[in-house]
Amino acid sequence: MSRIGNNPVAIPEGVTVEVKDNVITVKGKLGELTQEFDGVSVKVEEGNVMISRPSDAKDHRAKHGLYRSLIDNMINGVSTGWTKELELVGVGYRASNQGQKLDLAVGFSHNIVLDIAPEVKVETFSEKGKNPRVKLTSHDKQLVGQVAAKIRAFRKPEPYKGKGIKFVGEQIRRKAGKSA
Repeated sequence: MSRIGNNPVAIPEGVTVEVKDNVITVKGKLGELTQEFDGVSVKVEEGNVMISRPSDAKDHRAKHGLYRSLIDNMINGVSTGWTKELELVGVGYRASNQGQKLDLAVGFSHNIVLDIAPEVKVETFSEKGKNPRVKLTSHDKQLVGQVAAKIRAFRKPEPYKGKGIKFVGEQIRRKAGKSA
């Protein structure tokens, strides 16, 4: 059985954590994040955040580990940040950006132009002989994952040739084609 919720979350230098009325606020050099919580109690003591549950009810046990992980992700986000990289695999697939507008050419009749949230920094890389890449960076892990999933959903990798938008390092389950 997992005991993730019992582990204290260390607060690095330059990060402040405040708990008030079932809302935790984490501030750091990269930004500020807030999270509501219920079913657990959160205390800040001696450079650590401690999460405890009132009982061993199933709901309390589930929220104990959940909020510990969310708080840990918030603290890591405002101190170091989160990054997701996507790779466009396919002939003629291109990616470019002007500020917060991402322009994708992924085999449709028109390019896809996506407005990225201002909290997420977007970069595109195109090197000759390599697949184009899109790099997303932010202090909010949930937002980075959501934006990356939205971009990937435009053209998911297909199992026969592996063409599509995939995460860097993702293994595509390949199928055999027609047997002649």
